[in-house]
Amino acid sequence: MKPMRSLALSAAVALAVAGGAQAQDLTKVGFVYVGPIGDFGWTYEHNEGRLAIEAEFGDAVATSFVESVSEGPDAERVISHLAATGHDLIFTTSFGFMNPTVKVARRFPNVKFEHATGYRRAPNVSTYSARFYEGRHVIGLIAGKMTQSNVIGYIASFPIPEVVRGINAAFLAARSINPDVQFKIVWVSTWFDPGKEADAARALIDQGADILMQHTDSPAAMRIAEAEGILAFGQASDMAEFGPNAQLTSIIDNWSPYYIERTRAVMDGTWTSEDTWDGIADGMVVIAPYSDKIPGDVKELAETARLAIAAGELHPFTGPINKQDGSLWLAEGEIATDEALVGLNFYVEGIDGVLPE
Repeated sequence: MKPMRSLALSAAVALAVAGGAQAQDLTKVGFVYVGPIGDFGWTYEHNEGRLAIEAEFGDAVATSFVESVSEGPDAERVISHLAATGHDLIFTTSFGFMNPTVKVARRFPNVKFEHATGYRRAPNVSTYSARFYEGRHVIGLIAGKMTQSNVIGYIASFPIPEVVRGINAAFLAARSINPDVQFKIVWVSTWFDPGKEADAARALIDQGADILMQHTDSPAAMRIAEAEGILAFGQASDMAEFGPNAQLTSIIDNWSPYYIERTRAVMDGTWTSEDTWDGIADGMVVIAPYSDKIPGDVKELAETARLAIAAGELHPFTGPINKQDGSLWLAEGEIATDEALVGLNFYVEGIDGVLPE
């Protein structure tokens, strides 16, 4: 007769083997979020993509997430933990997670990593982003037509190319139909801080802004716009519930199809390191329903632009365009290359203020 301890050990080994066999069939997908899933903006939409993975693959996948992870040493710790606990695929969803993602990926060559909005890749690291600037062009047209004060307020997060592209795209579109429009920009140095975002919204309204745009993640600015009786655009997610009278439309980040596709690639063994930068044409950038406050001719203008971008007939960065200092950037009819846009680090001509370092 075996001792009880040996029986227990044998049972534990059997369970481990059975569990290992099951685990081989189960694809574990982890997500690292810079904000809370309840931000109703950027992180909310990434989490919708995680839920779409579960809905698509059912019991064949197990997903997990860590929210409100700071862009620094804590990110490396969180990513390392996910990699060390059997995750097959890890999505890190903020620009500041780029270097920690690449660093951890070197230590876990059998784990697949996907980093959002960055540019550093490795054999087991892919990058992906959306052409948010295409949506900014559409809302810039609406703003240029609908402002009464000719002052548009813009709440910006960090001066990285993604954010700078958005400001420039929206400004160029607004100026194309309203040469008197001005952009007032407040940099809040955060992705998600409802208090700071609300304070920035109030400051912009004090400067005469009657329409607000944002590249931050909470609906705080939309709430302020609703309370103050002005207009605004939602960011990353449809924010109409927070400003039913204020919201003109939102730029929605639709990550679900991409997350499903990349998870399937891991499951069937076809995953490779690549860079994806999709926009309106591919359905990664979606324009929310237009508010009834937008006049018919303005809706038509916006929708014509959206369809032209989708068809490849319109590019928001088509010359002539000068840099802020007046020097030529793009000649007449010249279209900015993706390489130029990825590293965009200057304001275009007509925007006041200094771009932070």
